Amino acid sequence: MTDSVSLAPSPRKAALRAEALARRDSLELDDRLIWDEAIVARVLALPVFENGPVSAYWPMRSEADPRPILETLHERGLSLCLPAIVEKRLHFRRWAPWEPIVPGGFGTLVPAPEQPEVRPAILIVPLAAFDRRGYRIGYGKGYYDRAITELEPAATIGIAYAAQEIAEVPAEAHDRRLDWVVTQDETVRCG
Repeated sequence: MTDSVSLAPSPRKAALRAEALARRDSLELDDRLIWDEAIVARVLALPVFENGPVSAYWPMRSEADPRPILETLHERGLSLCLPAIVEKRLHFRRWAPWEPIVPGGFGTLVPAPEQPEVRPAILIVPLAAFDRRGYRIGYGKGYYDRAITELEPAATIGIAYAAQEIAEVPAEAHDRRLDWVVTQDETVRCG
């Protein structure tokens, strides 16, 4: 796997990312809150939540919010974790709802550094744009592509709003396909 710091940013991906994020950011908050509920129901219906740990992300800006998914999985007895960027890699630290979080790299919120690291079996990942093949455009640093490779055969689920779909992500050698993409409108089985 190519080191994330050596990935040359693709101008085409950067333009697609900017367009998709502009569409996402223009969505009304009230709509996003309703759509988040639909996304939660669709994700929780997937046949993958038998064992944990399950990783998701703490949402930032206008991202689809996975926290209700995590709360429900915690109630079901599954262990959880959140990613933290450490030395240009994603490390997954144990976390449970209502436990403290601290500022992390890239404007994220993460579990405290003293929380133990865990290896997730299921990854719920953010994305800026996606296509029906399961390829995603993230924020351009390759953290999730690397983590997906390192954690194979972990199940991967991208969550987003339908407005973030594009015809085709220009997939590169380091890009990893998701198993599912879930929007407020549908669940797409990809991998």
